[in-house]
Amino acid sequence: MDKSAVQTNGRRKQQPSLLNRKSGIPLYRQIEQRLLDQIQSSELKPGKPLPSIQQIAERMGVSQMTVRQAVRALCELGVIYSRQGKGTFITGIKLDRDFRQVLSFTEETMARGATPSSKTLLFRIQPPDAEVKAALHLSDKDAVFCLRRVRYGDSVPMGIECSCLPVQLCPGLIDTFDPANSLYEELSEQYGIQLMVTDEVVEVGKASAEEASLLKIAANSPVFLFTRVSYLENGTPVEHVKSVYPGARYKVVNRLMRVKREPLRSPTFPQRVPGDYSSG
Repeated sequence: MDKSAVQTNGRRKQQPSLLNRKSGIPLYRQIEQRLLDQIQSSELKPGKPLPSIQQIAERMGVSQMTVRQAVRALCELGVIYSRQGKGTFITGIKLDRDFRQVLSFTEETMARGATPSSKTLLFRIQPPDAEVKAALHLSDKDAVFCLRRVRYGDSVPMGIECSCLPVQLCPGLIDTFDPANSLYEELSEQYGIQLMVTDEVVEVGKASAEEASLLKIAANSPVFLFTRVSYLENGTPVEHVKSVYPGARYKVVNRLMRVKREPLRSPTFPQRVPGDYSSG
């Protein structure tokens, strides 16, 4: 069995290596898998710091360069992320993005037992672009509130949302609303606006340099691109949202039901009488 040396009370003590050096699997891949197992079992918990490169190297009996390779691979998977000057933190396993309910980010996050928070990137009144104007049935004279935020769950960046709402529906929003709080709660309590129905489109893409920096993922990492239009119960469109969520942190969940239909029947053709060659 391979041995690795550990410093103990001024003396070097031999202990069994945690890696199989004869397996043919690169050591950094073995370290990557061990750390991933610890994350998936919650031994390493989301939002908490990853042990330092030096600590992992000493524990595994390998060089720090080898550990850095493993950490880089986990960053690319999106299960850990780095904060400049603060260290590397655990993201966790993929979270469900449920299409079966109309939920705000705050409601989804709290339902998972996590603490939601936000960082405001933009909050202003502006003219709607062509897509927003069409989605919300606005005229050239109408304006919208534009709110762009990074959304966090237990201090982990989970997505970027850009929400647009007609100013005429909630005229005092920019003066009274604190973007650190839930927008849906504000709309409900202050303006009586209940979002009841949504149309949502999901696409896939790659994170831009800015998005990657905000989400603590590698540039060009796969991301989900959500476009949502929310409506009042009477069908009035109220909100247009574009969101970016890391593909490594989310999975899309849906339930499909088959509509009962009449059984398909095989087509019937007239039988020909032997010797009858008429074309009919």
